[in-house]
Amino acid sequence: MSPHAALRDGSRAVFKHVENSLDASFGPADNPLRHLGAMGLYFLWILSATGLYLYIVIDTSIEGVYSSIGHLSNEQWYFGGILRSLHRYATDAFIIVTFLHILREWAYDRYSGFRLFSWMTGIPLVWLLYMSAIGGYWIVWDRLAQFSALATAELFDWLAIATEPAARNFLVPEAVSDRFFTFLVYIHIGFPLFLILGAWAHVNRISGVDHMPAKRLAWGSFLALLVLALALPAHSDAQADLMQVPLDTRIDWLALFVNPLMYETSAGTVWALVFGFTLLLIALPLLPRGRPAPVAKVDAPNCNGCRRCYMDCPYAAVTMAPHPDKPKHQIAVVDADNCAACGICVGACPSSTPFRSGEELVTGIDMPQQPINALRRELEQRLAALTGRTRIVVFGCASGAAVDRLAGPDTAALTLICSGMLPPSFVEYALRGGADGVLVTGCREGGCPFRFGDQWTAARLARSREPHLRVQVPASRLREFRADPTDAAALAAALAEFRTDLETATGDDNRLVPYHRRTVHHVH
Repeated sequence: MSPHAALRDGSRAVFKHVENSLDASFGPADNPLRHLGAMGLYFLWILSATGLYLYIVIDTSIEGVYSSIGHLSNEQWYFGGILRSLHRYATDAFIIVTFLHILREWAYDRYSGFRLFSWMTGIPLVWLLYMSAIGGYWIVWDRLAQFSALATAELFDWLAIATEPAARNFLVPEAVSDRFFTFLVYIHIGFPLFLILGAWAHVNRISGVDHMPAKRLAWGSFLALLVLALALPAHSDAQADLMQVPLDTRIDWLALFVNPLMYETSAGTVWALVFGFTLLLIALPLLPRGRPAPVAKVDAPNCNGCRRCYMDCPYAAVTMAPHPDKPKHQIAVVDADNCAACGICVGACPSSTPFRSGEELVTGIDMPQQPINALRRELEQRLAALTGRTRIVVFGCASGAAVDRLAGPDTAALTLICSGMLPPSFVEYALRGGADGVLVTGCREGGCPFRFGDQWTAARLARSREPHLRVQVPASRLREFRADPTDAAALAAALAEFRTDLETATGDDNRLVPYHRRTVHHVH
């Protein structure tokens, strides 16, 4: 294993441990680490709303900007001051979740292949975020703004892009005018607009994007920012004075760390770190990797254009086009560059039912590495080999807790690419084939590497999403348990509990009538 892979695996283990701990306290739906992207967009909306109000009420003249912002913090602290503080702390929160989001996606190896576009479009957002944050501090025009403006100008002067040093504009009072501040305000508005546009591009190839976190998480985050705004309100330093060198300023180390870092090291060192970090983010998905998994394949004769795979695909890899053989019908088309090879589309296809007659089960959309026909054959073979008093079939997920170790004389374990690949009809097929119960397991809620595998499976089995489990299947014969790879012991305990419940159940009237598939032999 390469050092990079070892470091990534170690980071993933840390994330999983922290996430599982937070699950116990907040639940997966309200676990902030499982919804970092949505949290980032949420803080961006808070920044946009508070920034719009501040833009409306402040005076952008060189003489009035400092006093108007001071008025908000002092005389109108109960509203304008709170909004200013919310704006400041939402900026810091946005920066934190952005870097946690980058680190988590890297740790979980989610930055190449079908995720390459999202990863690459996310890199410019980091630059836009910092340029917006630094420019926002300048608008206050206090000692901190003066310090940051001068340091940033010197930083860009090192690049020798302009013929005249930009730092000259902050050496004498006459160099800073009302026009400069009006321009600065427009720039501070422009960068966030590009940031919003870039965020749209960032998620453009992802379907069902969480633009907002869950209500409790959203309200909890907002209240946390509000408490900070009330307990530690944002205040300006002394007014900027270009005749004096700003000393002892209060630095926002999250947004302005590059400014003191330049003076502690050098402009060249800062640019080396900035460009080095950017190039590292660009290079990561280009590192040598194994061969990508085969993508989903559409079989035209068996595709009826129902659009279920189109609606369920997490990465908008499925589109609809006119059917080549059926007039006035559509056919699914798979974009290989966007396909995650997760098999969720197979679980959504109505022709993936194992009850279809025929020696070969050919479905409308299938995964070459685990065809639905092979899954049916494996299930039939495992069912035939089961013995014992209570026979259970376990359908597992390759990314969740390993189910192979559960296999035994009375337990058949089958591993899918993703739990979302499981057609609900396979549950009924297993019960009619001799199983006393079916246990379906997958990743923890919010932990599916393909985003919606666990959600769509749960909804299909709950009969709230098509294709759904038929009403003939008794609820007592089906059990769901979500488990990560670290939850192997908990999964084994859940299986034992399920077996006990089946054995202690009274009566036999909830068993399904055995089904014997008729094989159709074709004469050539």
